[in-house]
Amino acid sequence: MTNLENRTALITGAGTGIGAATAAALAAAGARVALIGRRADRIASVAREVDGAYAAADVTDRAALAAAVGELRAQVGTFDLVFANAGAMLAAPFDTADVGEWDRMVGVNVTGLLNTARATIGDLTTAAAHGPADLVLTSSIGAHMVLPGYAVYTATKAAVTHLTTNLRAEFGPRGVRVHAIEPGMTESELGDHMSDPDAREFLRQFTIDNPPIPASAIGDAVVWSTSLPANVNVASMIVLPTAQG
Repeated sequence: MTNLENRTALITGAGTGIGAATAAALAAAGARVALIGRRADRIASVAREVDGAYAAADVTDRAALAAAVGELRAQVGTFDLVFANAGAMLAAPFDTADVGEWDRMVGVNVTGLLNTARATIGDLTTAAAHGPADLVLTSSIGAHMVLPGYAVYTATKAAVTHLTTNLRAEFGPRGVRVHAIEPGMTESELGDHMSDPDAREFLRQFTIDNPPIPASAIGDAVVWSTSLPANVNVASMIVLPTAQG
């Protein structure tokens, strides 16, 4: 059930964490992989590890992302599996937050996923005519939670979950499976760049109380769901540490 031979996957946010682990899992399952990330050195390193193609681009830059997708398509072919995974989590109290961090979260978590989906949806609808085609969007368990200091982050993730539902209604009839994966506490760099010291301390304690699962667990979930027969869509997956409930 986890054979992805003859599949061609594009992963964004692939330089670290969930993106890098999912790239490795997809490659191990037999898929050709192409990687996009902001940091050229990191994305090149992961590409070497998984024998994949890569291009450096910021998903918030629509033109640069489209150019990177085109460059990678020329190298590996049309994509039939897209994992739109790039994300940012910058928590802070609403009334004192750096509003530039709001812009970054909305830009990466929402606009970046829109840009990725728009740049690749033609590939997916073409692929769906003769086999499975998957668009996987990374949301978060936060889409369903109420957390002080996380209002903007959780709002962006709720938007991703709702976007997935609507894209599924639009593209499911055309043969494209659209999935939301909603991780709980997972080993990654997410949150490492928070500027608010209280938010960093809250996350540190939350991580102690809810030990993160390895990023490879999310990669395994993506492989499993995209390996199912083309007429079966696991529309939403919440994957989190058992202790997190």
